[in-house]
Amino acid sequence: MAATYLDKILARHRDVAAADTRPIGHLLDEARAMAPTRGFRSALVGGSQLGVIAEIKRRSPSKGDLAIGLDPATWAATYERGGAVCMSVLTDVEHFGGSVDDLQAARRACSLPVIRKDFTVSERDVLDTRIMGADCLLLIAAALDPAELSSFHALATDIGLDVLVEIHDEAELEHALAAEATLIGVNQRDLVTFQVDHERAVRMAGVIPDHAVKVAESGVRGAADARSLRAAGYDAVLVGEMIVTSTDPAAAITDLIR
Repeated sequence: MAATYLDKILARHRDVAAADTRPIGHLLDEARAMAPTRGFRSALVGGSQLGVIAEIKRRSPSKGDLAIGLDPATWAATYERGGAVCMSVLTDVEHFGGSVDDLQAARRACSLPVIRKDFTVSERDVLDTRIMGADCLLLIAAALDPAELSSFHALATDIGLDVLVEIHDEAELEHALAAEATLIGVNQRDLVTFQVDHERAVRMAGVIPDHAVKVAESGVRGAADARSLRAAGYDAVLVGEMIVTSTDPAAAITDLIR
């Protein structure tokens, strides 16, 4: 199989993690001393309308610069005004132009629960997510072996984080369920071709158990996609590129909800 952009990013993150020698015990104590989270998963449950998780995303490996000079605090307030129920913030510096500062500034500027969007490959990554103030952790099933997925999920839950487990297919869904995931995202974008497979997302919604909150990620192009995904059974959509390139982000979010 051809190497994917994910393989290259993960190799870099694993190199960084291997060089990190900070004591786990100290980080664990710091994580457990943090204030309560805002409840990312609970914000997506029980709504009569599709929930929108609006993303702060400066650039991407496939599209290049999207909104490189955005002010995260201004955009966070705009997202909340537009009706988003949660927010996603990229913290990967090298490949997405994000930062921990972006997450913290955005979270301070609104009352929305925030997921840290990054590539978690170690226990320290999990603990850092809680320490920086995020409310939810992203775990990508394609990036982790089943043991890592289960271990990181358990650790995150123990320190008070919600966990969004991202999958692409039925095999990864089995790994997510074995890790006791209750918040599952389906990435519509193929990791090799970058093409959006909307029909796969629709199919996967039908096999994810109803006890899990279902999120469609990546490649949501507008209201028609949102309606289709809601009809398929998704509770929320995570949208980045479409919103950050819009001339009116608040209106773009409102359009998705309606």
